[in-house]
Amino acid sequence: MCEGSQRSLSPDHRRSSNANAVVVEDLLRRLAENEARLQQARSREAELSRKLEEMKRFLSVIEILESYLKRRFHEQRETVMRLFSSVPRRKGGWIEHYTPQRCFHLQS
Repeated sequence: MCEGSQRSLSPDHRRSSNANAVVVEDLLRRLAENEARLQQARSREAELSRKLEEMKRFLSVIEILESYLKRRFHEQRETVMRLFSSVPRRKGGWIEHYTPQRCFHLQS
């Protein structure tokens, strides 16, 4: 056997080994903290992704409703305009003052 393997460790070598162990423990602790923060960030990202998809669906519903309401408004405006155009106007009467153009001053 080698003489060196039988020799006990010197005090300097033991202190160096202890210092290394402390450094390794600190690095392992920091690694665990970083992994925990990474897991939290991934969870937060997943939550935000779900919320984004929910908001996209909501926006699609709103756009569908907007389209439907615009179409219904135009249909009803046309119906009212046809009704007004079929009613004879009387000079000085209420019909003269409430023409379709005045009733529907909103722009499409």
